[in-house]
Amino acid sequence: MKTFPEPLDLTKVKVRPLAERQSLSALEQILVDPGQPPPACDPAALATARECAQRVAAARRRQASVVLMYGAHLIKNGAMAIVNRLMAGGWVTHLATNGAGTIHDWELSFLGRTEESVRQNVAAGSFGTWDETGRCQHLALLAGALHGEGYGRSLGRLICEDGVTLPAAGSLEQSLRDHPADPLAPARAELLQAMLAHRLPAGRIAVPHRWKETSILAEAFRRDLPLTVHPGIGYDIIATHPMFSGAAIGRAAAADFRLFGRTVEGLDGGVVLSVGSAIMAPQVFEKSLSCVNNLRLQAGRPVVHGHEFYVVDIQDGGKWDWSKGEPPKTNPAYYLRFCKSFSRMGGRMSYVQCDNVAFLHNLLQFLPAQGQ
Repeated sequence: MKTFPEPLDLTKVKVRPLAERQSLSALEQILVDPGQPPPACDPAALATARECAQRVAAARRRQASVVLMYGAHLIKNGAMAIVNRLMAGGWVTHLATNGAGTIHDWELSFLGRTEESVRQNVAAGSFGTWDETGRCQHLALLAGALHGEGYGRSLGRLICEDGVTLPAAGSLEQSLRDHPADPLAPARAELLQAMLAHRLPAGRIAVPHRWKETSILAEAFRRDLPLTVHPGIGYDIIATHPMFSGAAIGRAAAADFRLFGRTVEGLDGGVVLSVGSAIMAPQVFEKSLSCVNNLRLQAGRPVVHGHEFYVVDIQDGGKWDWSKGEPPKTNPAYYLRFCKSFSRMGGRMSYVQCDNVAFLHNLLQFLPAQGQ
């Protein structure tokens, strides 16, 4: 009789100190100074960046949402100080990224270095198996869940406060006995299990972040701005760690998806910037907008309207003029999710083929220096 296969036991994965990894990027090499002149862009991209700045400024004057959704390459290419200045100027009201975007942000904050050779390290069985990255990110999510915090805020707190504080295992167990139906009971159970399985001590666990001033996660936390994280289970290197917890990741991401929806609720007349996010941004946005419109229609309110999208990537957009609408299914451009999904979302969509950092740097220069 055939038996169903046993899942892989990830608790046996061997991890090594992050400092031993040969990192491909260092903060001092990649960080872009927003005070320097931005790089030259294609005239069409430059014109779109100028137009986008005007739309962002108008949206903020009317108190509408301005959302920046970005992929991990924005971090790996050193745009942190540019994004932080956009926050400081009040131009961005919400940031959203994927799991990889937070991993590179955290590693740069903690170690000052990030990125590894995927080809070499997968073959060696060492890709992603770096102790501090998986352990500290899980610690942040497990601890943050006790306060109902989502993914982005938990990580921002970890960086800003240089660590986490865990309750005693006995107090968690007693809370579960006394209040088994409490909404926080699952989070308490997950943390208790992790503390017992991985011998985590109660009290303060210090995690110093020597380069925290460059972190987007930390800056959003300091400014009390929502930064939501939209990961996939098994997408990110923290899944290779013995502490891997799909429950902790899913709980934090679910809280962030709800928080993202609250920002979409305020998007009438607002702006969405999707910068270097071919999958996460369009997929998450379309589901969130559908939820918001569903609730609005139930309340007798109009759907979200008057919003604009600026989608930025280095691909050629399938050589299709997206201002003319959606291409037919016979055209390969139809299958570019990062263009097609946003073109269906009710607002005006502009696609910009441009280096991601260069576009944001030019956008920042076009915005009024004094902020909104």
